[in-house]
Amino acid sequence: MATGPHKIEFEALEGWDRLPEGYAYVEVAGVACDSRDRVYVFNRGAYPVVIFDKEGKFLNAWGKGVFKNPHGIFIDHQDYLWLADDKDHTVHKFTADGERLMTIGQSGKPSDTGYELNKSPVRRAAGPFHRVTNVAVLKNGDMYIADGYGNARVHKFSAKGELLFSWGEPGSGPGQFKLPHGIAVDSAGLVYVADRENSRVQVFTPAGEYVREWGREGKGPLLNRPYDIFIDAQDMLHIAEGGFHNYMMKRSEGPLPAHDETLIYPPCGHAPIARVTVCDPDGKIAVQVGGENPVLPGNFIAPHGIWVDSRGDMYVGEVVFNAGAVKRMAPLKPHAFQKFRRAG
Repeated sequence: MATGPHKIEFEALEGWDRLPEGYAYVEVAGVACDSRDRVYVFNRGAYPVVIFDKEGKFLNAWGKGVFKNPHGIFIDHQDYLWLADDKDHTVHKFTADGERLMTIGQSGKPSDTGYELNKSPVRRAAGPFHRVTNVAVLKNGDMYIADGYGNARVHKFSAKGELLFSWGEPGSGPGQFKLPHGIAVDSAGLVYVADRENSRVQVFTPAGEYVREWGREGKGPLLNRPYDIFIDAQDMLHIAEGGFHNYMMKRSEGPLPAHDETLIYPPCGHAPIARVTVCDPDGKIAVQVGGENPVLPGNFIAPHGIWVDSRGDMYVGEVVFNAGAVKRMAPLKPHAFQKFRRAG
């Protein structure tokens, strides 16, 4: 159980999700809840969308053969699913039952940013998309989309899928990005971007103007490579932090391009572990969840997606295969998805 100064407590519930025999997540890229607290697990197994009721009972699964690489999920106020497929460079709108209603982006056709996996970093900003990462949808249907692995941009689209404007470029200065990975919007309309390889959260106006940042030395709490952000009804941020890390592996000899680089050792002052941080919009920490041994329940290997339901319970998905944990930890079976019950 993890606690904080405001008496927020979370307890990991082992075995909450009752997968049918023969089903496997492989790894969980994202998770979201609808208005009835049904839980949608966006995973890289045979059925990319697996649905549970609020008690963990299996309800449905779909998406076989639809996605090249499931990455981000968002459920809007009308219970439509928005699913980001980073290797297909597309974002899709689905009904809860798996009917596709809209696709944004061109399947298999990335924008020209100069990026090549393991060969060249993002050299210039470009239009949508090049390995798109995550989506945040407003109540009017407009959306902000983080375009991260092969780009360094945030794009705003209308509810009809029309590009309105974009901002960002490669770098570490204000309004620049080194892998914009997660994105969320608070009740005032401010846009929060998990700038992963800069280990910070940047905050922008609805028009994309830089407001502030925190997460690096001297600017609020230190963050360990933030992957995803969820903002609840009280404007509390829940941040999945990937760490620096234990099980992450470099994928080629020599230094990697910035957007593919994984820091093995944390910068001065950073805790190396993966964790979840809950804080207010100014970065004041209410609780941090996670410990040294990543295989234990309640701790993390590579938390990649996060959501909180109407009761305050928290769900975290982990990319344990891409993080190298499955290979490094065999014959152990590291957890790819955890539910945390909130008390207090």
